[in-house]
Amino acid sequence: MKNNRRLFLKKLGLTTSAAALAPSVFAGESSANHESLSREGIESADQPIRLALIGAGIMGTEDTNTALKHANVSLVAVCDLYDGRLESAKTKWGDHLFLTKDHKEILKRTDVDAVIIGTPDSWHKQISIDALNAGKHVYCEKPMVHSVAQGMDVINAWKKSGKVMMVGSQGLSSLGNEKAKELLAAGAIGDIVYAEGFWARHSPEGAWQYAVPADGNEKTVDWKRYISNTTARDWDPLRFFRWRNYLDYGTGMSGDLFVHLFSSLHFITNSKGPNKVSSMGGLRYWKDGREVPDVLLGTFDYPQSPEHPGFNLSLRCNFVDGTSGTTYLRIVGTKGSMDVKWEEVVVKLNNNAESDDPFMKEQAKLRGETQEGRAKILPPRETVYAAERSWKGAHYDHFGNWFSAIRNGGTVVEDPVFGFRAAAPALLCNDSYFQDKFIKWDPENMKLI
Repeated sequence: MKNNRRLFLKKLGLTTSAAALAPSVFAGESSANHESLSREGIESADQPIRLALIGAGIMGTEDTNTALKHANVSLVAVCDLYDGRLESAKTKWGDHLFLTKDHKEILKRTDVDAVIIGTPDSWHKQISIDALNAGKHVYCEKPMVHSVAQGMDVINAWKKSGKVMMVGSQGLSSLGNEKAKELLAAGAIGDIVYAEGFWARHSPEGAWQYAVPADGNEKTVDWKRYISNTTARDWDPLRFFRWRNYLDYGTGMSGDLFVHLFSSLHFITNSKGPNKVSSMGGLRYWKDGREVPDVLLGTFDYPQSPEHPGFNLSLRCNFVDGTSGTTYLRIVGTKGSMDVKWEEVVVKLNNNAESDDPFMKEQAKLRGETQEGRAKILPPRETVYAAERSWKGAHYDHFGNWFSAIRNGGTVVEDPVFGFRAAAPALLCNDSYFQDKFIKWDPENMKLI
C-alpha cells in the first residue's frame, strides 16, 4: 500500500513527506485543529453551451438552476410528461423554451448541445443512449441505470459517441471528498479496514411522499409513454408522482441514497467496488402501498486490490429517524478514522493523548517510556477541515467539471464507468433484499458472478 500512496502523491506533484500534505494531522500539541478548504475558480467559459432538460421534476429543476449559475450556459428546451411542469418551466426559465413530451423531439434539435436527464430511474438508460447517439453531451442523474443488466449498454454507447457524459452524484466534486482522498493517500489514518455510511430522512417529502397536483390526471400526463418500457397498468397518480416507491420506476433507498455513499467511498479509496453484497430491512412505517423498504441495512465485502487493502462496509438508511443528522461516511483505518461530509472532514487519531489509566501508565514506565516526552510529538486529538463559506458547493462544481470537459475535451470525475461501479452495488443491495441471499459481483469486469 505504501507504493500506492507514493504514486498518488507523485501525481499530486508532492515530493515531500506526508506531513507536508496535512501538517496539522501529523504534528502539534493541541487536542483539536481547524483548517479551511477552498477552491480557486479556473473555469473558462468562452464556448457557449446550450442545454435541454429532460425530466423537470425536483432534481431536474435543481440541476438546471445550478447549471444556469455558470457563465455562458443557457436553457433552450424542456421535456416532461406532465403539462404542469412544462408550464412551470416557462415561468422559471422563460417563454422562449421549446416544450415537448417526447424526448426524441429534443434530440433532433441542432440548437441543443447537451442534455440533463432528471427522469425516473427506469428511463435513464434509454434516454442516455438516445442522447449520446444523437451527438449530445449527457448529464444523467444517479443511479445511471435501473438494473445492473443495463450498465454496459450505456458504457458502450458513451465510448462510441465520443461525447462527455457525467453521472450526477455531485458529492464527488465536493471539497470534503477531495480532502478525504488526499488524506487517505497520505496515510493520515493508516490503511483502511472498515467503512460505514448513514442517511436519514424523516419528513414526508424526504420519504418520497411527494405532493400530487390537483390537475394530475390522464389528460395532463402522458401515462402511456411513461409506462411504455415497463409493466402495462391503468392510470395511477401515485405511480407517476411518487415513482420512487415502486420498483417499475425507481430503485429504492439504495438507488436513491446508498449510491451517493458508494460514489464517495470509491472516489476516496480509488476502489472499483465490493465483490459480495447482502442486505436486509423492512417496511416499518410508511405503509402507503410502496413496494420498497423504509429501513434498509447493507453490508459489503471489498477485496484486497492494487488500490487498497481488503475492508468491509456497512450502510444504513432510515426514513423515520429524524434524530441522527442527515448523512455521513466514516472511514476507519489502522491509525484513526475520518468522518466525511461534502463540506467537512473530521480526522480522529488513535494513541493521541496521555492515558489516565494507572495500569497503562505503569506499563509505559516499565517500557522506559515517559509520557511527558511523548506528548510533545503526538498529533492533535482531532482535526476538522471545513469548506470556506465562499465555496459555491459540490453541485455547482460538478457541473463546472462537466462544462469544462465539454469545452476543453477533458474528462469528468464521474464518467459512466465510475457511475456504473457506484450504481451496481446499490442495485445489488435491492436484489439481495428481495431475493433474500448474498450476491456476488465482479467489480473489475462489472458483471455478476
